[in-house]
Amino acid sequence: MNQTERFYKIDQMLHDRGVVSFQTLMDELEVSRATLKRDLAYLRDRLNAPIVHDRDAGGYRFDPTSKQIGGQYELPGLWFSAEEIHALLTMQHLLANLDTGGLLGPHIKPLLSRLTALIGVADNPADEVVKRIRILTVGARQLHLDNFQVIGSALLRRKRLIIRYHARGTDKITEREISPQRLIHYRDNWYLDAWCHLREELRSFSVDAIKRVELLESKAKDVAEKHLNEVLGSGYGIFSGKDVKWATLRFSPKRARWVAAEKWHPKQEGRMLDDGSYELSVPYSKDPELLMDILKYGADCEVVKPEGLKKTIEAELKRLVRLYE
Repeated sequence: MNQTERFYKIDQMLHDRGVVSFQTLMDELEVSRATLKRDLAYLRDRLNAPIVHDRDAGGYRFDPTSKQIGGQYELPGLWFSAEEIHALLTMQHLLANLDTGGLLGPHIKPLLSRLTALIGVADNPADEVVKRIRILTVGARQLHLDNFQVIGSALLRRKRLIIRYHARGTDKITEREISPQRLIHYRDNWYLDAWCHLREELRSFSVDAIKRVELLESKAKDVAEKHLNEVLGSGYGIFSGKDVKWATLRFSPKRARWVAAEKWHPKQEGRMLDDGSYELSVPYSKDPELLMDILKYGADCEVVKPEGLKKTIEAELKRLVRLYE
């Protein structure tokens, strides 16, 4: 941990805990007594931090009433890693697109302010960072905010819901009673994992396809997280199932370097071949989503196995050829 990181850690500890003992600061910063003394002196003397030692409370704290010599207390600029910048801006983007007057309303505005302030601790102000670094969403669907609020309430309170659901594949609308288990944000869209009391099994529902929702007072059925992951997280894509097969795909040397850096599934297996191509194996149970991802690579992706998936791809390609003849 470098000096700037220690300054931020000290600042956070004092803000969060009020009073922190010298020994606790030493232990959590993993520094010597002399180093901690230098850090505290630098914060007070050079950065005008209103840090005082409170003998009665047994530690250090901020004293907003203390008189400061010089400018206002301000920590030095900090630049985030690519992962941290992406996480902060993604959080800001997600929160900004939720209803500020609904379920999370009381918490969203102050949290957005905190995120904006955090993004702005770099040498550039927050508005400059947001202007220069963008999070672009592709394929996001409109969210029915009233439904999202009720779903979130039922999820946290462990209550059942009655929903009217539009299954786009069959273009049918069904009414069913569900026990919500978790909300998933996946590929710029929201999905609800739930126990369907109509089908008596776990299902994943697109939140934007839920046309009406009614909150019930009956207690939701709880499904163990392990079972949720086995049923809904074992195969490829958001709508997976227990009947898992493995697909092996081979990408041309032209695309190999890109695909080798991609994560298609947590349990994927990949290897570079001698001719420069890349072989990727992923588990899947339902093929529509995998099919779309294969087809977007065109002739640069070959399905090695299984035969059933190869035949599905061949049939889809023939259908495309007929369409453009």
